[in-house]
Amino acid sequence: MIKTKTINPTQALVLKRFNRFLQYAVLVIVGLVLFMPVFWALVSSIKQDSEYMTYPIHLFPTVPQWANYVRVFELTNFLEVAQRTFLLGLAVAVLTTITSSMAGYGFARYQVPGNKRLFSIIIAMLIVPGIVLLIPQFIVFARLRLTNTYWPWILGAIGGSSYYIFLFRQFFLAFPKELEEAAEVDGCGPFRIYYQIFMPNAKPILATVMIFAFNGVWGDYLTPLIYLNADKTLLGVKMATAFVNPKGVPYQTISMAANVMYVLPLIVIFFLAQKHILKGVITTGLKG
Repeated sequence: MIKTKTINPTQALVLKRFNRFLQYAVLVIVGLVLFMPVFWALVSSIKQDSEYMTYPIHLFPTVPQWANYVRVFELTNFLEVAQRTFLLGLAVAVLTTITSSMAGYGFARYQVPGNKRLFSIIIAMLIVPGIVLLIPQFIVFARLRLTNTYWPWILGAIGGSSYYIFLFRQFFLAFPKELEEAAEVDGCGPFRIYYQIFMPNAKPILATVMIFAFNGVWGDYLTPLIYLNADKTLLGVKMATAFVNPKGVPYQTISMAANVMYVLPLIVIFFLAQKHILKGVITTGLKG
C-alpha cells in the first residue's frame, strides 16, 4: 500500500502564497516589458534630436524639451485633423455598431431558411485579408467618384462588419428564450424587442465593438493614404508624414511627441472602458 504524503494547513497556506507571488511576479514582468515602448516614447518625446540616437543610450534627457509638443502644433494643424478623424471615427463606430448588432440579432434569434449558410459566408469573410479587397474597393469607389471623400468609410460602416456580426450573434445567443417570449406576449414586435430588451442589456459588447471600430479609423494609415488628398487626410497619415525638415530628414523627437499625443486618447478610452471590453470579449464565447 502506497502512503500519500499529507500537507498540513500551514504548508498549504505557504504554498498558496508562493504560487500567488509567482503569478504576480510574472504579471509584473510582462507588464514592464509591454510598457517599455510607451516609456521610451514618453522620454524620447522630450529629448533633443542629438540625444535620440546616441550610444551609449541616454535614457533620460539632459534638459527636458517640452517645446517639442508646442512644435507639433506649429508644424501641423493637429487639432483640426484630430477633430476630423475623431468625428469620422465616431460616425463609423455608431453606424457599424447599429448595423452589425441588428444582423447579429437576426442570426441569433431567428431561424429562417438559409440562415446558417449566410452566416457561414460571413464567417468565411473573416479569413479574407483586408489588403486583398483594398484595390477592388478602390476601383469601385473611384468609378463612383467617391475618392477624396469620406463616403468609403460611411458606406462600409452601413454594411457592417463580419467580425462584429459574429460577436453580436454569440452574445445574443446567451439571452434566455423566455425573455423574448414574454415580450412577444406583451405585444412587442421583433424590432422593439431588439432595441428595448436586447440592446440595453448588451452594454459590454456595445462598448467593445464601438471602441474597436473607432480605433480602426483612428489608427488607420493605409486607407486614408490611398483615398484622401493631403488636405483631407486623417491623423494617422498626418503623424507619419508631417515632421520632416526641408531636406526630408525627420524630426525624430517631435515625431515622438506627436505619437504620444496620437495614442493618448486611445489609452484613456481603454482604461475607462476596460471592464466592458473584457466582459464583452469573454461573454461572446459562452454559446455557439
